[in-house]
Amino acid sequence: MIEKTTLNSGWTLHCNDTGRPGLPESIPATVPGCVHLDLLASRLIPDPYIDVNEITNDWIGKTDWTYRCTFEAAPEDGKIQELIFDGLDTIAVIALNGEEIGRSFNMHRTNRFDVSGLLKTGANELTVTFRSAYAYGAEMENHYGYRPNNYPGPGNLMRKMACNFGWDWGPTLVTAGLWKPVRLESWDRARLGEIRVSASLAGGDGLVKVHARLARHGEGAACRLTATIGDVTKTVAIGAGEDEVSFELTLPSPQLWWPHHLGAQPLYSLTLELVDDASGDLLDADERELGFRSLRLDTSADAHGSAFTFVINDVPLFIAGANWIPDDCFPSRVTAERYGARIEEAKAANIHMLRVWGGGIFERDEFYEACDRMGMLVWQDFLFACAAYPEEEPLRSEVEAVVRDNVVRLMPHASLILWNGNNENIWGFDEWGWRPIIKPGESWGLGYYLDLLPRLCAELDRDRPYYPGSPYSGSMEIEPNADAHGCKHIWDVWNDVGYEVYRNYIPRFCSEFGWQAPAAWATIAESVHDTPLTPQSNGVFHHQKATQGNDKLIRGLAGHLPEPRTMDDWHFATQLNQARAIRFGIEHMRSHREICRGAVVWQFNDCWPVTSWAALDSAGRRKPLWYALKAAYDPRLLTIQPRGDGLSAVAVNERTLFWRAKISGRRLTLDGTVLGEFEFWRLLCDRFAAKEFPLPEDIVRPGLPNEEVIVVEMLDRRAFHYFVEDIALALPAPRLSVDVAAINGGYAVKVRADNFLKDLCLMADRLDPDAVVDTMLVTLLPGESHVFSVTTGKTIVAEDITIGTVLRSANDLVAGR
Repeated sequence: MIEKTTLNSGWTLHCNDTGRPGLPESIPATVPGCVHLDLLASRLIPDPYIDVNEITNDWIGKTDWTYRCTFEAAPEDGKIQELIFDGLDTIAVIALNGEEIGRSFNMHRTNRFDVSGLLKTGANELTVTFRSAYAYGAEMENHYGYRPNNYPGPGNLMRKMACNFGWDWGPTLVTAGLWKPVRLESWDRARLGEIRVSASLAGGDGLVKVHARLARHGEGAACRLTATIGDVTKTVAIGAGEDEVSFELTLPSPQLWWPHHLGAQPLYSLTLELVDDASGDLLDADERELGFRSLRLDTSADAHGSAFTFVINDVPLFIAGANWIPDDCFPSRVTAERYGARIEEAKAANIHMLRVWGGGIFERDEFYEACDRMGMLVWQDFLFACAAYPEEEPLRSEVEAVVRDNVVRLMPHASLILWNGNNENIWGFDEWGWRPIIKPGESWGLGYYLDLLPRLCAELDRDRPYYPGSPYSGSMEIEPNADAHGCKHIWDVWNDVGYEVYRNYIPRFCSEFGWQAPAAWATIAESVHDTPLTPQSNGVFHHQKATQGNDKLIRGLAGHLPEPRTMDDWHFATQLNQARAIRFGIEHMRSHREICRGAVVWQFNDCWPVTSWAALDSAGRRKPLWYALKAAYDPRLLTIQPRGDGLSAVAVNERTLFWRAKISGRRLTLDGTVLGEFEFWRLLCDRFAAKEFPLPEDIVRPGLPNEEVIVVEMLDRRAFHYFVEDIALALPAPRLSVDVAAINGGYAVKVRADNFLKDLCLMADRLDPDAVVDTMLVTLLPGESHVFSVTTGKTIVAEDITIGTVLRSANDLVAGR
C-alpha cells in the first residue's frame, strides 16, 4: 500500500530581495498558504483588506520568494518515492538537497516529482523558489507579443488566478506560495494513476464507467482491480505490462440525485482496490461518492431561435443561479466549513446553481463535495476570462495539462452539469475592439474554445455537456450575445442604463447580469476607518473597484429614488436599489419561462470587503439583495408584469406539484382605501410552468397614479405593482410601533404599520455585527404587522430599533423630499 507522509509543517519563508528593509532572514511559513499570509501572521505587513493598505503591499507580487523545509526520510530500495505538490502558485523551481528536481508554471495543476535517487537518510532539505509573476509575465509578453486584456497584469499569459492581478470587484494582491498540500509518497510495483469515473443512468439503473491508468515500477506484475458500489462488485484483471483498463458496473434501481429544490441527494460510495495477483498485497485504493442522474443541455432550434435548457432526469429546468468567485484573495484560507456555510447561504436564498467563473480557480474538492451533498448544481468555467490568450507554447501545454487534471478530478461529481470554455472572450473579440489589435495570424484563444477543450472533454468526460463560452450563441456565424440563441450577458444595464431596461430583453438564458451596492455596514466599519465616513472618503472609495462605480450607483438611483444626502442614506438607498434591480430582472425573465430558461446573477459572494455586485459580502453578511434573491427565486413566484396595453399577474411554478388556488387583487390608495377589486376562484399553474392572468381594466387604470398601488394575492404569495417610481410616489413618513420579545437564540421584533410602509428592512448588523435577520424588504399595508426574527447573542430592547438607522424603508428615503 502507498505510504503517504504530509509535508505541511516546518516551513520557513525567505525574501530573495536581500535589500528589502524590515524583513528578517527567515519567516515562519504555513503550508498550505501564501507569502501574504505568512507576512501577515508575523505582523510584517498591514492587513491589505483594511483601509488603503492594499497599495502598501504591491511590492510582494514583484518580489521573488523561497520556501524551505527540512524533513526526515530515507531511500527505500525497490520503491518509487515521489514528492507531490497539489498546488504551486505559480512560477516555481523545486530543489531537493540542493538539486533541482523540477519546475512549475501552473497554479491549477498537481505536480509529481520522482525523487527516488535523491533522498538521503535523515534530514532532507526541500526548497521551492517562486519567481515574480510580473517578471515572468513580462518575459511571456516579449515571447508571444501583446494580447488584449480587460484587466491589469499578465494573467492571460500564464495559468494563474487571473483576478489576483485586480478586477472590478477585487484588489491587486499577486500571491505566491504552496497554496495546497505537499506530501511524500512511497510505493512499489504499481499504483493508481489517472482514474476517470462517471455515473449516469441507463433506463432505471445506474451506470458507472471506470477508466484507470496505472503507474508501474519494476517488471509490471499482473494485478487486479476491484470496484464496489452498493451490493455490486466487479473485478477485472490487468495483465503484466498492461497499464490501462476500462469497465462498467450496473447498479440496479438507484435513487435519483436531484437539485435541492426538486428532491433528495442520495450518494453512493464507490471503492477501488488495486491488488497484486501473485502476493495478494493491496497496492493502492481509492474512494469517491457518486450520485445518479441524467443530464443534457438542449440547444435545439425552436420557434424563438435556439434553446439553452438544462434537462436533468428528463425534467427541463429553469435555472435559479448565481456566479461564484474565489471566496478569498488567499484561497488557502477558505476552509471546508466556510465552503459549506456559503453554499448553505446560497441554498437558503433559493439558488440551485453556482457558476464557478473563469477568472478564478478550480475550487478545491471540498467545494464540489458540499455541492453534491446539498443539491447545488455547478457550472464550471475553464479558466479564461475577459482577455485574449495565446495558443502557442509554452501556454498551450499548460492549458492541456490543467484541463486534464481538473476534468479527471471533478467529473465524478453529480453536482457538476457543464464545462464552459470561457467568460466573455468570444464576445470581447467580436465587440470590444480586439480585432484591429490582434495581428493577422495571431492566436487569441478561439482554438482552445472550439477545438482543444471540446476534444479533451469528449475524450475524458463524454457524459457531461461542453459549451464554448459565456456569452455564446452556438455558432461563430451569429453575434455572440444574441437574445435568441445560447447564453447572454446583460451589462448595458448597470453600465449605461437603468434597470427598467431589463424588460427590453428576453434571453434564452442569462448567465450574467448584476447591480452594485456596498457591503453591510458592519463590514465597512471593520475594514474602513475614515473620519468622516463618506462615499468619497479614501477608504470607502478605494473599496470600490468598478470604473466610475460610485457615479453609476448614483446614476442608477435616478428616476427611482432621490439622491441621498447622508452616508446612512447612501448606504441604504444603494443597497435597496441593488435588491430592486435584480428582483425586477429575475421576475421579468421568470415570467417568460417558455423562452428564458435561466437567470444567473452576478454575483453571489465576495473575496474582500468591497462595494460590488455580491449578495453575500466577504464577511458572510447578507445584503438586502440576498433577501431579494430569496423572494425572486422562490419556486412559487407571483409577479405582476406588463402584457400588451395592460398588466397580468403571472404565477410561476418550479415545484413538482401543480399550483391551484384562488387569486384576488385590489387597487387601493396608500391609506388603504379600496378602489377596485377582483377574485378568481381557481387559477391553475402546472408544475414547471408560468401562467398569466390578465388583470381587470378597473384594476390596471389608476385615478391618481402617485397615490395608488395594486396588490394581488394567491395563497401565501403576494405581489405589488406601482404606477410610478418611488421618487414620485406619495409615500408618507413612516408611522409604526415596535415590540421586542426574547425567543430562543435571539429576539422577535414585531413591527406594526400605522401607514403604508414600502420595503421595510431591519438592518441587524447595526444592532450586533454577528446578528442575522430572517426577512427584509417587507411591504405592509396600514394596520398590518410583521415579525422579524433576529438571531443574536446581544441584549436588544425596543429602543434599539431606531427608525432611519436600524429600521429602514423606502418611506424614510422619499417622504418629505
